Amino acid sequence: MKISHLLLILLLLIFVGCKADKGSQDLASEQAPAEETAGQAEGGEAGYESGTWITDFPQALEYAKELERPVLINFTGSDWCSWCIKLNKEVFTQEAFLNYAKANLVLVKIDFPSKIQLPPAVKKANDALAGEFDVKGYPTIVLTDNTGKEIQRTGYQPGGAEKYVQHLQGLLNAK
Repeated sequence: MKISHLLLILLLLIFVGCKADKGSQDLASEQAPAEETAGQAEGGEAGYESGTWITDFPQALEYAKELERPVLINFTGSDWCSWCIKLNKEVFTQEAFLNYAKANLVLVKIDFPSKIQLPPAVKKANDALAGEFDVKGYPTIVLTDNTGKEIQRTGYQPGGAEKYVQHLQGLLNAK
């Protein structure tokens, strides 16, 4: 009986994906330093090193306006959401995506991890942004124009980085 319950739960997670867990939103991110390099790297256009993830959405909009690019916001549970982890591994760390992002996007990572508490200001900003974009589960990928107006949204897509880049191009072209 216990095995059938575990199997049912596993199947639900596979089909439903990662839903927002209010408890996990109180917890923080263990992000790699390379993911938060806006303004830290030299030689980046407009103070933004293209192809890097930043965590400050208002700052990302400033960069997007200067660079005349859309913004990709990755709402993620980076250390607990299996689909988020899969998307990161299969797409966001791959050369095809990174090359596309460097030339075409400003990247924002809004993380709701489960291992450490977020600083109160970061938690407040992340919660507000998730509320503004009506995020119900993870991963939620929101594409905005350079003013912050939502263009399209998506999530995990199978097929790897090249296919995901094509998917993003299609969403941006449909605006």
